[in-house]
Amino acid sequence: MTLLNISNLSVTLADPLFSGLDLTLSKGDRLGLVAANGRGKSTLLACLSNDMEPTAGTITRARGLRIGHVAQYVPDSLHDSTLYDLVLSALPPEQVDFESWRVDVALDELSVPYELQQRPLGTLSGGWQRTALLAAAWITEPDVLLLDEPTNHLDLRRIGLLQDWLRALPRDKAVIITSHDRAFLDATTTRTLFLREQRSRDFALTYSPARAALETADAADARRFANDLNKATQLRKQAAKLKNIGINSGSDLLITKTKQLTERAEKMEAAARPAHQDRSAGDIKLVNAGTHAKALVTIDNLAVQTPDGRMLYATGQKWITPGDRVVLLGANGTGKTQLIKAVNAALSGQPSGVRTAPSVVAGYADQHLSQLDPDESPMKAITYRFDVGDQRARGLLAGVGVAHQMQDTPLRMLSGGQKSRLAMLVLRLTHPNFYLLDEPTNHLDIEGQEALEDELIRHGAACLLVSHDRSFVRNVGNRFWLIDRKKLVEVPNAEEFFENEMARDAD
Repeated sequence: MTLLNISNLSVTLADPLFSGLDLTLSKGDRLGLVAANGRGKSTLLACLSNDMEPTAGTITRARGLRIGHVAQYVPDSLHDSTLYDLVLSALPPEQVDFESWRVDVALDELSVPYELQQRPLGTLSGGWQRTALLAAAWITEPDVLLLDEPTNHLDLRRIGLLQDWLRALPRDKAVIITSHDRAFLDATTTRTLFLREQRSRDFALTYSPARAALETADAADARRFANDLNKATQLRKQAAKLKNIGINSGSDLLITKTKQLTERAEKMEAAARPAHQDRSAGDIKLVNAGTHAKALVTIDNLAVQTPDGRMLYATGQKWITPGDRVVLLGANGTGKTQLIKAVNAALSGQPSGVRTAPSVVAGYADQHLSQLDPDESPMKAITYRFDVGDQRARGLLAGVGVAHQMQDTPLRMLSGGQKSRLAMLVLRLTHPNFYLLDEPTNHLDIEGQEALEDELIRHGAACLLVSHDRSFVRNVGNRFWLIDRKKLVEVPNAEEFFENEMARDAD
């Protein structure tokens, strides 16, 4: 049964986001919606939930269709509400007194601890806020569930629970998911829509095989376009030869034939459709300054502690050598970030139980982008810190997706993706030979994640990194350190950790 039918849908805001979109959503469909940052994914969900009118086209909804829309953020106006009250408010007023038990059931299914249920939303993490929005949408008993970046701010336990929850939904429930988490899309979807400004593509495949099919289709389009242009060129050459012969011989028939060939060439050129090329959200480029040191970092039996002095684990002796891309694995709260900070402190000259080679130049980026001053402009972030002129700075900023009109505004006005790309530019200009990366893919779209992966691998960069993104870890890491029972141990890969962590009940 068809639930939603989208016909020739287009949305233009400052620029065209997508156009000519045709899509049918049926019962039981699990659709992954993929596009770069700012390309219209959230806008399309808003159109489907009737919160926004498209520029053109139609959306036909089944009679009585109920849509549950889980947005990316809780509105500021609701930050003083408790998590429980937000979910309760989703019930119709006449059901609140007699069916509040449904709230308890929904929160239990999503493993929300009781003590968090009574806390104001503004005091909770983004992950728990997102869980509250999901519970509020679910108790309305929707036929279609729209999830906008549902894994943002979630650790692996919560991602695993969400995957299991989605798998356990009734088979007739339709779900549309926007996400930059490739592994999550592979685990939860059966169809993939690549949303594009023109000629969006829909495949009855989960993300990874759909991506391969998309690349094959784009390559076929490129060959077809080149072939069509070549045929048109050959027709024009034939027309030119016949024209000369016709003029010299005075043959009206050849002149007519010349016009016919030219018209055919013009029609062929007009009908030829170039292969799709995405407008980049901004380049990510890194460098590796190189060093002759055998060991960049030596960690000598460091006792990693919480900020208030509580012991978390002991590292034993560990070394990071050129080319090592070390992934630090551990559950939330076990002290991954504390080790990153300890190494960064040593690189800044502070005593920390970590030794670094004199030639090490570090590039540091944390998950909150605290290395960027939110009140500073992108131009100041570059020109005050590095020896580059204004014109080059503006070119560099434009290259990472910070448009000219945004370059002199406070950083807090930028999108998460723009800030992440700016942070990568700052890293590049530091000319490091060792990277400290704490959740570097936060806010990066799939294009940005793949670019960062490629840069780290291609340059043979040494790094110590933390990430919840399973695809990123699998693609980048070549060494893995696991925090296990108050010790830091080296393991051959991350797979057993992923499996155990995602199968564990969320706290």
